[in-house]
Amino acid sequence: MANPDVPRYLVVEGPIGVGKTTLAEALAQELTGRFVREEVDENPFLTKFYKDMRSYAFQTQLFFLLSRYRQQTELLQQDLFRRTTVADYLFAKDRLFAYLTLDSEELKLYERLHGMLDEKVLKPDLVLYLQASVEVLLERVRGRGRSYERAISREYLEEVVRAYNYFFFHYTQSPLLVVNTSEVDLTRDPAMLKDLVRHMAEVKSGTHYYKPG
Repeated sequence: MANPDVPRYLVVEGPIGVGKTTLAEALAQELTGRFVREEVDENPFLTKFYKDMRSYAFQTQLFFLLSRYRQQTELLQQDLFRRTTVADYLFAKDRLFAYLTLDSEELKLYERLHGMLDEKVLKPDLVLYLQASVEVLLERVRGRGRSYERAISREYLEEVVRAYNYFFFHYTQSPLLVVNTSEVDLTRDPAMLKDLVRHMAEVKSGTHYYKPG
């Protein structure tokens, strides 16, 4: 049954392999809400990007930016006040990967486009930032067996984790709940998932840290 105190628009975020999609989907079911999945597999440049990041960074980034923006505009056309919506990505984090992969001239062009689109995007009522060690992330990425992720290196994951930590350390657009998932699986323990929902309902502003139990 949905908790009326839980914000209506929730976002689950975190680095590659942290389990954001799985948790977002589980939360949507727990809250009898709508689940919004980022369109990752639809990006035609992603496989090439992981093999040659320098050559395909801009095309990959631009596809993600426009795809995410299209999804966000569709959200604005829906009634978010009648039903909880849980998304497995935050539009604002798009810039995080741009700064990791684009050169200076590409970044200037990207920033102009991102700035125009970001003003029109709905800000979430609560963001869950999932963390995990690089070792755990590598294990999870290898375990899910996506062919285009086979080329992901430990060094790249380390850069991604550092960028995420920096981004969310300075994030102030929405209330933030930080969850370390290195040693817990919130989706396999119904009691723990309900406990997380209770904590989510208590977060009204600022940054908080979830501790199971």
